[in-house]
Amino acid sequence: MKYLHTMIRVRDVDASLRFFCDGLGLKEMRRMENEAGKFTLIFLAAPGSPDAEVELTYNWGSTEDYGTARNFGHLAFQVDDIYATCAHLQSMGYTINRPPRDGHMAFVRSPDLVSVELLQDGHLPPQEPWASMPNTGVW
Repeated sequence: MKYLHTMIRVRDVDASLRFFCDGLGLKEMRRMENEAGKFTLIFLAAPGSPDAEVELTYNWGSTEDYGTARNFGHLAFQVDDIYATCAHLQSMGYTINRPPRDGHMAFVRSPDLVSVELLQDGHLPPQEPWASMPNTGVW
C-alpha cells in the first residue's frame, strides 16, 4: 500500500492557491480540467515531501455547503521556522488561530476553513508577540 493524497473541496481556486502556494509554500505538481464532469483537480505538494500531495477539487458552479470543515480534522506541515511562517501568513491577512506560543505548534485555516497545523522542526524558544497571543476562533 502507498499513501497518495488527501482531497479537499475548494470554492475559489485563486484564493486557495494563494493560501497553499504563496502562504505555505506548496508547489503545484499537476492540474486536470474535466469539461464533462465540470471539475478541476489541482495537486499540490510540499518541496520536502513531493509524494504526499494535497488535491484541491473545484466543482464548477457548485453552491454546495461544505460546512465548517471541522469533521475533516487537519492537514499538518513541518516548517523550518514557525515564527517566520506565521508572520508571513499573518502579513497576507490570515488569522493565526492558535499562535505558536510554545515555539512548536500553530494552527491556521484555509479560505475554505480547512485547519492546517504547522509544526516546528524541533523547538524554538518562546518569542513575542506569539508567546502572549491568545487563541482566535476555532481550528
